[in-house]
Amino acid sequence: MMPVIVPSGDRCLIVEFDASDPFAANRFARAAAACIEAAAPAGVTDVVPALHTVGVHYQPHRVPSSGAVPPHLALTKILQSVLADLPLPAASDARVIDLPVCYGGDCGPDLETVAALCDLRPAQLIELHCAEPVEVLMLGFAPGHPYIGRFDARLAPPRRTTPRTVVPAGSLGLANRQTVIYPMNLPGGWHLIGRTPLPLFDARRGSQPCLLRPGDRVRFVPIEPDEFAAMQAGQGGAP
Repeated sequence: MMPVIVPSGDRCLIVEFDASDPFAANRFARAAAACIEAAAPAGVTDVVPALHTVGVHYQPHRVPSSGAVPPHLALTKILQSVLADLPLPAASDARVIDLPVCYGGDCGPDLETVAALCDLRPAQLIELHCAEPVEVLMLGFAPGHPYIGRFDARLAPPRRTTPRTVVPAGSLGLANRQTVIYPMNLPGGWHLIGRTPLPLFDARRGSQPCLLRPGDRVRFVPIEPDEFAAMQAGQGGAP
């Protein structure tokens, strides 16, 4: 799948894949980001994968080009060469992360409501949500904030009509066959079905402050409220 490469301002190029199959496009975007990072083209300062695009930030004066070729066109040609034989990453190569989740109650105040929206019982929704490992599609919105999908087609409620002004750190939101996990107290409009006691972002972890990274496969593991409290206490009260 060859992408379209377009400028976004004078210091960024967007590598965009056909989103008619958004989850295939996401895998290609992650593979493209890895290839660009490995090639390390001169002038590129940051590579940011998203759902079906990659942002390539650069310093124009450092991109090799003749005076007749603008830097964005010179870098576009370099990226086209780098991505000419783009390999699609195999799911079997991904890390599998077990993530404990306390569903319902104070941890998931929307569980019963969203289960009804999906024409399911709460226990059925939890079973489907935990059925198999699911891919981290991207990080965005806030540091360490993952978008995870895609889930069973029955787990496809729309987002809430009225967002909350504050969602507690560690909360799992469900909408449109995806789950997000809030790494800190943030506003949000997804249905809250549970909460993990593990911190999603911790700057003290040095070069890897985010618990999850794009391409990881997350296996949600139900825990009881007392287990949640004990694990949260073991994390020093975080998230």
